[in-house]
Amino acid sequence: MSFRTVFIENPCRCSYQSGYLVVRKEDDTAKVHLSEVSSVILQTNQVYISAYLLMELAKAKISLVVSDESCNPIGQYLPLYGAHNTVKRIGEQLQWGEPIKKRVWQRIVKDKINSQARFLEEREYTEAPALRTIAAEVRSGDTTNREAHAARVYFKALFGQSFSRDQACSQNAALNYGYGILLSMVNREIVSRGYLTQCGVCHRNEFNQFNLACDFMEPFRPAVDRLVVDYLASEFDAEVKHVLGDLAGKGVSYRGGSYRLGSVVSLYVQDCLNALNKKIAIEDIEAFDIL
Repeated sequence: MSFRTVFIENPCRCSYQSGYLVVRKEDDTAKVHLSEVSSVILQTNQVYISAYLLMELAKAKISLVVSDESCNPIGQYLPLYGAHNTVKRIGEQLQWGEPIKKRVWQRIVKDKINSQARFLEEREYTEAPALRTIAAEVRSGDTTNREAHAARVYFKALFGQSFSRDQACSQNAALNYGYGILLSMVNREIVSRGYLTQCGVCHRNEFNQFNLACDFMEPFRPAVDRLVVDYLASEFDAEVKHVLGDLAGKGVSYRGGSYRLGSVVSLYVQDCLNALNKKIAIEDIEAFDIL
């Protein structure tokens, strides 16, 4: 399975040749076979990309993430038709009823809060038991908004009582960058299976193109949080961006073995879709542990 994240950070020309992504700079040329690539991240706007390469990236379902002038993810290039039976998949998606969507969202929220609790337990934070209690209280559709309550407890434990996700600070800059990378990974999995990213389970913002991805990415957010806590010193610099950009390669304990996060995202998204289509029970959505 493809796993490599390719960063383009300097002025260059990117083209396609016989199965390879070819990156040409003034003094160097590098090649990477597309079968090894899961995503390409542009960290500079001084890049020429051939239309032929864009076509082959779409065929291979490789995500191309574009950054803004501050080198933060701002856009993504995805194939129009990720599966041969896209029309059938969209038809299934439009038939998802409210009861099944609420129950799948309940499972997603529980998985997210339990993942947050495991992180706090590993680092011996005293707030961990409170998160376990909150996870057990999540109802169908999370009607009591346990997710938001858990987030407040969790982030204050990690970054201090005065911390807020609305603050302009290096922690939030790093978190937002990592979440942008994670969102692009989940978008890729949804589109590759022929579903619409716009039609979510819980997220239904009319201005959000990625509502469904925002739903499915939730349990994986603590993977970003761990990297920020472990690698961010004071400044959100290029080194931290590299670590976050390679999120797909992070280790995850899953199904009795050790997997890359990118693979587990793919399998978890498929489980959620199967549950929404009533092909498996919601209880059969596989849990995972971020290492």
